[in-house]
Amino acid sequence: MNEHNHDDLDFMMAYQDSCDIPALQLIHGFPLNGSMWLEQMEDLGNFARVIAPDLRGFGQSEAVAGPYSMALLADDCADLLGHLSVLTPFVIGGHSMGGYVAFEFYRNYKDHIGGLILTATRAAPDTAVGKENRDKMIDLVRRRGVTAVIQPMLDVLFAPQTYEADPELVDFVRDLMETASPEGVIGALQAMRDRPDSRPTLPEIDVPVLIIHGADDQIVPVSEAEEMAAAISDCKLVILEDAGHMPNLEQPDAFNDAVIDFLEELDLENHGF
Repeated sequence: MNEHNHDDLDFMMAYQDSCDIPALQLIHGFPLNGSMWLEQMEDLGNFARVIAPDLRGFGQSEAVAGPYSMALLADDCADLLGHLSVLTPFVIGGHSMGGYVAFEFYRNYKDHIGGLILTATRAAPDTAVGKENRDKMIDLVRRRGVTAVIQPMLDVLFAPQTYEADPELVDFVRDLMETASPEGVIGALQAMRDRPDSRPTLPEIDVPVLIIHGADDQIVPVSEAEEMAAAISDCKLVILEDAGHMPNLEQPDAFNDAVIDFLEELDLENHGF
């Protein structure tokens, strides 16, 4: 509740503004866009001002040529929050590649962050083999376009049972991927290949952290989520059954419940950003 004393009024007018609830910026994974947070936009609105950007080159955002870096993507996300005049501290959530952006965001803007939500992501950098595979994918996209990398990713993106139980979800995610621009995909692959090691950051994180991971994630093993959680001082780890690398879409109710519990436990004193 706010109070506003206006020169034209001879009384103190009270008002409510939904923007007073904490802002939650959700950063999408690769090669997706902000629409992957559809279920969160619908269900979390009473608990947070949910902002889901399309990173450069993805979704409806401009297809900007690379190279990209995690620092550049984090700056983009910070600039958006500044443009929207959100209250701080806000909560940053990231899925997979979005988690890498969230780590970079924390390093560069930690004074503005009141909590972190890390979904289906890892703190470790790419291995030598991982970097080589990024370069192969970049070459593939240059030669054959974005569609060349979509099917191999779709094949491992979900829990095995999701493919049979929810083919519409698989199609929905395929459609999201197909909107990605070659510039965005190549730039993101470069940024992921060259991203810093976030493991040294983990013990330095001094805000509450929620890690959500699918029990059947075929891309990032659950063990990596467990190791991250153990290295962070104030961290809750939620492992969702029957979910792969897209737990927010495969098990949206359980995912949203975990986020709501986390948001309700945060004690954020809001200030202008």
